Amino acid sequence: MNRREVGALGEKIAADYLQKEGYRIRERNFRLREGEIDIIAEKDDFLVFVEVRTRASSSFGTAEESVTRYKIERLITVAQSYIQSHQDLPPSWRIDVVAVDLTPRGRLSRIELIEDVTS
Repeated sequence: MNRREVGALGEKIAADYLQKEGYRIRERNFRLREGEIDIIAEKDDFLVFVEVRTRASSSFGTAEESVTRYKIERLITVAQSYIQSHQDLPPSWRIDVVAVDLTPRGRLSRIELIEDVTS
């Protein structure tokens, strides 16, 4: 699988996982000039912006290690733009990360939800 296929598979796995955990998916792949948010969902009176990180190899570290402070700052900027441009949103918001590890054959080996990575 190429990098794009790995990312798309990871996002699909993450969306399915989040729905099973009680999240209601509002949008996927919301893009602005400043960046992209993989999944926008709602859960328990929170608007949740989800960054999905997928790895098919541990050569470059874990999926969650790839979420840098710079990436979080860009996610915050895009999240704030989304909030300003949409109505009827939950009163609070946060940014979560879903880390997805795949086997070399593209099967799920691990998934982890990390809530509120900005705190």
